[in-house]
Amino acid sequence: MDKMLCMMVFGVLAVASMMQDATAQTVHVVGDTMGWIIPSNGAAAYTNWAAGKTFSVGDTLVFNFTTDRHDVLQVEKTSFDGCNSQNAIGNAIMTGPANMTLMYTGEHYYICTFGMHCLNGQKLAITVSSGTGTPEANPPNPSNPTTPVVRQPEACAPTPSAAGPSNSVPGGRAPPPPPTSSSSTTVLASFVLSLSTIALATLL
Repeated sequence: MDKMLCMMVFGVLAVASMMQDATAQTVHVVGDTMGWIIPSNGAAAYTNWAAGKTFSVGDTLVFNFTTDRHDVLQVEKTSFDGCNSQNAIGNAIMTGPANMTLMYTGEHYYICTFGMHCLNGQKLAITVSSGTGTPEANPPNPSNPTTPVVRQPEACAPTPSAAGPSNSVPGGRAPPPPPTSSSSTTVLASFVLSLSTIALATLL
Protein backbone atom coordinates (compact mmCIF):
# COMPACT_ATOMS: atom_id res chain seq x y z
CA MET A 1 0.00 0.00 0.00
CA ASP A 2 2.80 2.43 0.89
CA LYS A 3 4.53 1.62 -2.39
CA MET A 4 1.36 2.43 -4.34
CA LEU A 5 0.88 5.76 -2.49
CA CYS A 6 4.51 6.70 -3.06
CA MET A 7 4.19 5.90 -6.79
CA MET A 8 1.05 8.04 -7.05
CA VAL A 9 2.68 11.04 -5.33
CA PHE A 10 5.77 10.89 -7.50
CA GLY A 11 3.63 10.33 -10.60
CA VAL A 12 1.68 13.50 -9.86
CA LEU A 13 4.94 15.41 -9.37
CA ALA A 14 6.29 14.11 -12.69
CA VAL A 15 3.12 15.11 -14.56
CA ALA A 16 3.17 18.56 -12.93
CA SER A 17 6.78 19.11 -13.98
CA MET A 18 5.97 18.12 -17.57
CA MET A 19 3.01 20.50 -17.61
CA GLN A 20 5.43 23.33 -16.84
CA ASP A 21 7.14 22.69 -20.18
CA ALA A 22 3.89 23.23 -22.05
CA THR A 23 3.46 26.67 -20.48
CA ALA A 24 6.84 28.11 -21.51
CA GLN A 25 6.70 31.53 -23.15
CA THR A 26 7.77 31.94 -26.76
CA VAL A 27 10.17 34.44 -28.28
CA HIS A 28 9.02 35.53 -31.74
CA VAL A 29 11.62 37.21 -33.97
CA VAL A 30 9.47 39.51 -36.10
CA GLY A 31 9.97 38.70 -39.78
CA ASP A 32 12.36 35.88 -38.86
CA THR A 33 15.60 36.37 -40.84
CA MET A 34 14.16 39.36 -42.72
CA GLY A 35 13.94 41.35 -39.47
CA TRP A 36 12.06 44.64 -39.01
CA ILE A 37 12.66 46.42 -42.33
CA ILE A 38 10.66 47.74 -45.28
CA PRO A 39 9.67 44.45 -46.89
CA SER A 40 10.07 44.12 -50.65
CA ASN A 41 6.52 42.72 -50.99
CA GLY A 42 4.85 45.31 -48.75
CA ALA A 43 2.72 44.63 -45.68
CA ALA A 44 1.94 41.11 -46.92
CA ALA A 45 5.35 40.00 -45.63
CA TYR A 46 4.48 40.66 -41.98
CA THR A 47 0.87 39.53 -42.44
CA ASN A 48 2.10 36.20 -43.81
CA TRP A 49 4.72 35.90 -41.07
CA ALA A 50 2.13 36.42 -38.30
CA ALA A 51 -0.44 34.10 -39.91
CA GLY A 52 1.53 31.00 -38.95
CA LYS A 53 2.11 32.02 -35.34
CA THR A 54 0.24 31.79 -32.05
CA PHE A 55 0.87 34.75 -29.75
CA SER A 56 0.12 34.50 -26.03
CA VAL A 57 0.36 36.82 -23.04
CA GLY A 58 3.93 36.63 -21.73
CA ASP A 59 5.48 35.95 -25.15
CA THR A 60 8.15 38.33 -26.44
CA LEU A 61 8.40 40.00 -29.84
CA VAL A 62 11.94 40.76 -30.99
CA PHE A 63 12.17 43.55 -33.56
CA ASN A 64 15.58 43.32 -35.27
CA PHE A 65 16.38 46.68 -36.85
CA THR A 66 19.27 49.07 -37.28
CA THR A 67 19.25 52.03 -34.88
CA ASP A 68 18.69 55.39 -36.62
CA ARG A 69 17.21 53.64 -39.69
CA HIS A 70 13.99 52.26 -38.16
CA ASP A 71 12.01 52.25 -34.92
CA VAL A 72 8.99 50.43 -33.53
CA LEU A 73 5.88 51.97 -31.99
CA GLN A 74 2.78 50.24 -30.67
CA VAL A 75 -0.38 52.04 -31.81
CA GLU A 76 -4.15 51.66 -31.88
CA LYS A 77 -5.86 50.28 -35.00
CA THR A 78 -6.77 53.70 -36.42
CA SER A 79 -3.12 54.75 -36.36
CA PHE A 80 -2.06 51.39 -37.78
CA ASP A 81 -4.49 51.75 -40.70
CA GLY A 82 -3.50 55.38 -41.32
CA CYS A 83 0.23 54.84 -40.66
CA ASN A 84 0.48 57.61 -38.08
CA SER A 85 1.52 57.81 -34.45
CA GLN A 86 -1.37 59.90 -33.13
CA ASN A 87 -2.80 57.05 -31.04
CA ALA A 88 0.47 55.70 -29.71
CA ILE A 89 0.57 53.22 -26.87
CA GLY A 90 3.76 54.16 -25.08
CA ASN A 91 6.79 55.63 -26.78
CA ALA A 92 8.66 54.61 -29.90
CA ILE A 93 11.63 52.34 -29.29
CA MET A 94 14.46 53.94 -31.18
CA THR A 95 17.28 51.49 -30.42
CA GLY A 96 17.32 48.18 -32.19
CA PRO A 97 16.98 45.35 -31.80
CA ALA A 98 14.13 45.69 -29.29
CA ASN A 99 12.16 43.22 -27.17
CA MET A 100 8.49 43.83 -26.43
CA THR A 101 6.65 41.58 -23.99
CA LEU A 102 2.99 40.91 -24.81
CA MET A 103 1.16 42.05 -21.67
CA TYR A 104 -2.54 41.70 -22.55
CA THR A 105 -4.91 39.83 -24.83
CA GLY A 106 -6.47 41.22 -28.00
CA GLU A 107 -5.24 43.01 -31.08
CA HIS A 108 -1.75 44.54 -31.07
CA TYR A 109 -0.50 46.91 -33.78
CA TYR A 110 3.09 48.00 -34.46
CA ILE A 111 4.50 50.44 -37.02
CA CYS A 112 7.78 52.07 -38.02
CA THR A 113 7.44 55.86 -37.83
CA PHE A 114 10.39 56.68 -40.10
CA GLY A 115 9.52 58.41 -43.37
CA MET A 116 7.13 56.35 -45.48
CA HIS A 117 8.23 53.03 -43.98
CA CYS A 118 4.78 52.15 -42.60
CA LEU A 119 3.05 53.07 -45.84
CA ASN A 120 5.55 50.82 -47.65
CA GLY A 121 4.60 47.85 -45.45
CA GLN A 122 6.70 48.09 -42.30
CA LYS A 123 3.82 47.37 -39.94
CA LEU A 124 2.59 44.37 -37.99
CA ALA A 125 -0.82 43.37 -36.61
CA ILE A 126 -1.17 40.34 -34.31
CA THR A 127 -3.83 38.80 -32.09
CA VAL A 128 -2.70 37.83 -28.61
CA SER A 129 -4.55 35.09 -26.73
CA SER A 130 -4.48 34.41 -23.02
CA GLY A 131 -1.49 32.32 -22.20
CA THR A 132 0.29 31.42 -19.04
CA GLY A 133 1.16 35.00 -18.16
CA THR A 134 -1.14 37.28 -16.21
CA PRO A 135 -2.79 39.76 -18.59
CA GLU A 136 -3.41 43.36 -17.68
CA ALA A 137 -7.06 44.05 -16.91
CA ASN A 138 -7.37 46.33 -19.93
CA PRO A 139 -5.04 47.15 -22.79
CA PRO A 140 -3.20 50.44 -22.39
CA ASN A 141 -5.32 53.33 -23.59
CA PRO A 142 -3.55 56.51 -22.56
CA SER A 143 -5.89 59.26 -21.41
CA ASN A 144 -3.12 61.72 -22.21
CA PRO A 145 -2.03 60.76 -25.71
CA THR A 146 1.68 60.79 -26.31
CA THR A 147 3.14 63.35 -28.65
CA PRO A 148 3.03 62.01 -32.20
CA VAL A 149 6.37 60.95 -33.58
CA VAL A 150 7.19 62.65 -36.87
CA ARG A 151 10.19 61.69 -38.98
CA GLN A 152 11.54 63.39 -42.06
CA PRO A 153 11.26 61.28 -45.23
CA GLU A 154 14.39 59.33 -46.05
CA ALA A 155 15.53 56.66 -48.43
CA CYS A 156 13.26 53.66 -48.06
CA ALA A 157 15.63 50.90 -49.12
CA PRO A 158 15.48 47.75 -47.00
CA THR A 159 18.25 47.47 -44.45
CA PRO A 160 19.97 44.40 -43.05
CA SER A 161 18.83 43.27 -39.64
CA ALA A 162 21.05 43.66 -36.61
CA ALA A 163 21.75 41.07 -33.94
CA GLY A 164 21.47 41.06 -30.16
CA PRO A 165 18.14 42.27 -28.79
CA SER A 166 17.86 45.03 -26.23
CA ASN A 167 15.44 44.82 -23.34
CA SER A 168 13.17 47.73 -24.20
CA VAL A 169 9.51 47.66 -23.24
CA PRO A 170 6.96 50.18 -24.53
CA GLY A 171 5.44 52.77 -22.26
CA GLY A 172 8.56 53.46 -20.22
CA ARG A 173 7.99 50.41 -18.00
CA ALA A 174 10.96 48.58 -16.58
CA PRO A 175 12.05 45.60 -18.69
CA PRO A 176 11.09 42.18 -17.39
CA PRO A 177 13.82 40.29 -15.55
CA PRO A 178 15.74 37.82 -17.68
CA PRO A 179 14.43 34.28 -17.47
CA THR A 180 16.06 32.22 -14.76
CA SER A 181 16.24 29.15 -16.94
CA SER A 182 15.86 28.26 -20.56
CA SER A 183 13.20 25.92 -21.81
CA SER A 184 15.88 23.30 -22.56
CA THR A 185 16.95 23.41 -18.90
CA THR A 186 13.32 22.99 -17.85
CA VAL A 187 12.89 20.02 -20.19
CA LEU A 188 16.06 18.43 -18.81
CA ALA A 189 14.91 18.97 -15.22
CA SER A 190 11.53 17.43 -16.01
CA PHE A 191 13.20 14.44 -17.66
CA VAL A 192 15.49 13.89 -14.66
CA LEU A 193 12.53 14.20 -12.27
CA SER A 194 10.58 11.65 -14.32
CA LEU A 195 13.50 9.19 -14.28
CA SER A 196 13.93 9.75 -10.54
CA THR A 197 10.25 9.02 -10.01
CA ILE A 198 10.48 5.75 -11.90
CA ALA A 199 13.66 4.72 -10.09
CA LEU A 200 12.22 5.58 -6.67
CA ALA A 201 8.97 3.77 -7.42
CA THR A 202 10.79 0.58 -8.38
CA LEU A 203 12.98 0.70 -5.26
CA LEU A 204 10.08 1.07 -2.83
